[in-house]
Amino acid sequence: MSLKKGRATAVNRTGRWSGRAATALIGVAAAALAFAGPAAAAPLWPGGPEVPSLDSLVPGSGSQIPAAPVAPVAPFSAPSVNPADGETVGVAQPIIIRFNEPIGDRAAAERAISIKTTPAVGGHFYWASDRQVRWRPFDFWPAHTQVTVAAGDTRSSFTIGDAQIAVADDNTKTITVTRNGEVVRTMPTSFGKPGHETPNGTYIVGERFRDMYMDSSTYGVPVDSPEGYRTYVEYATRISNSGIFVHAAPWSEWAQGNTNTSHGCLNVSTEDGRWFFENAQKGDPVIVQNTGGGVLNGWDGLGDWNL
Repeated sequence: MSLKKGRATAVNRTGRWSGRAATALIGVAAAALAFAGPAAAAPLWPGGPEVPSLDSLVPGSGSQIPAAPVAPVAPFSAPSVNPADGETVGVAQPIIIRFNEPIGDRAAAERAISIKTTPAVGGHFYWASDRQVRWRPFDFWPAHTQVTVAAGDTRSSFTIGDAQIAVADDNTKTITVTRNGEVVRTMPTSFGKPGHETPNGTYIVGERFRDMYMDSSTYGVPVDSPEGYRTYVEYATRISNSGIFVHAAPWSEWAQGNTNTSHGCLNVSTEDGRWFFENAQKGDPVIVQNTGGGVLNGWDGLGDWNL
């Protein structure tokens, strides 16, 4: 390095920049940037390496750091969530959120509801009233999905169980039950007789009763009328809120598999009724097809898949 009055030249005898001199110049350039404030990168010398800008060297020195997202404020008090925390349900089960007050801004309410799943599952909201919103996947849940719902101050984490699907076909008058794709039970059945045909569509298993009385007056037909009845049944599994059950009907075993004799329910033997009662879980789908009974109302409460 050559010395001249008060000035050092960082060139060696070969005309190249020495390592120490280049390092010193980089330090000087960085210090100058610190005094000069934020600046674009510039070369140390024509054609030489660029000095990084201060913004890129020191986070926050003039650069913007993204703020953590703020969760939307829930425009409702703590609602009820179904399924409840810790439940295991079937692959057709919708998420049902019931509010304590009418919701005016539905979009704001939806933004305040978080639904996280493992694996990721796509779905959509739909409103039953201004106090109830539902969410279901576009297709049946994958078996064994883990779901966590956060709605304001309410949390629920539940599990989707095995993919158990029952298909009731009026052409064959049987109910075929598969579990994770394997047939596990085939049951002869009797559908609704003429004038009481069982509606087609996808039903959802609801509550179950070891035994109960079925009463025609509950849907407007007096018990003492020609079409009325009040009948004791066992192993009754509800699949619609309109009163359709899969239940044991030993009096119609002669018809099961060949003739429709019920008032709309799916009649099966006592053995099959007990098996279904013990093995079906809340949220399992029951798909009814090839009847003359129209389609189950999507707003039945257990008819969500027909909307």
